[in-house]
Amino acid sequence: MRAIVQDRYGPPETLTLADVDVPVPAADEVLVRVEAAALNAYDWHVMRGDPRMARLALGPTRPRARIRGRDFAGRIEAVGVDVRDRRPGDAVFGDLGDANGAFAEYVCAPAALVAARPATLTAPQAAALPLAGVTALQGLRDAARVAPGQRVLVNGASGGVGTLAVQLARALGATVTGVCSTRNVELVRSLGCDHVIDYTRADFTRGGRHDVVFDLVGNRSLSALRQALTPTGTLVLSGGGVYRGGSLLGPVRLIARGRLLAPFVRQRIVVLTATPGREHLDALRAYAEAGHLTPVIDRTYPLAEVPRAIAYLEGEHARAKVVVTL
Repeated sequence: MRAIVQDRYGPPETLTLADVDVPVPAADEVLVRVEAAALNAYDWHVMRGDPRMARLALGPTRPRARIRGRDFAGRIEAVGVDVRDRRPGDAVFGDLGDANGAFAEYVCAPAALVAARPATLTAPQAAALPLAGVTALQGLRDAARVAPGQRVLVNGASGGVGTLAVQLARALGATVTGVCSTRNVELVRSLGCDHVIDYTRADFTRGGRHDVVFDLVGNRSLSALRQALTPTGTLVLSGGGVYRGGSLLGPVRLIARGRLLAPFVRQRIVVLTATPGREHLDALRAYAEAGHLTPVIDRTYPLAEVPRAIAYLEGEHARAKVVVTL
């Protein structure tokens, strides 16, 4: 089969299209023929080994997982001997987590990390949903415990997670403010935002107090983000950033400060690490089939052009999701 492989850290040019063996599912896995795979900021972080501190977990000189990509949608080709609730032919979507391997014609995934594909979504839309959608869901519903009538601000509302977070916050009954650049104002407004702040013209940290601030960018200080909260509001930190030549800590610095400060302030500060799993994928499917959640796709690329797709994503040009189709 064809797959996008990587044998050293570096720019998109380190990714190559190669012929590799079709994987064989373990007892608790399913083999999926991939129809679409989505890109995430996670992918360029792994590709470059950036921030460098992350290489302690990823691998010292190259990623331990040779094939890139984690979000996918497709159809099951075969199931492991212990899998009872999935069958060949099932349309599914999922997130491989740190195992990676989705930028390929076939992928093996633990059955616990795949779910039935939303009937209302195409394969590219379904592929765009897992990591970004789970991040939005765990950040807003689980961590912030958003309730009807609350005021939620999403910093990075035009990104992959942000476009889904706006829709989920609305589905949870919140009044939503989205922060984005000038060119994305109409997109963010079309997703249901009650208020949109163009960060090139106004400072959202001075524009009012919110019950929840969901920060997906990591470009503001902890004190500035807290200024946008009510005295007992919740700040959810979830990574962020684009490639700017490499760093030692990247958004980890802001996250570390958040962890240190959290026990000493009335405001809740939550550092979010999205965890893939079928329960959250099933919840996302329910939101999608109820009409509350539709992934926005900026561009699609064929498998051979994954390097160009990642270059587009990491350069701060992309809005919403970038998807690879097979």
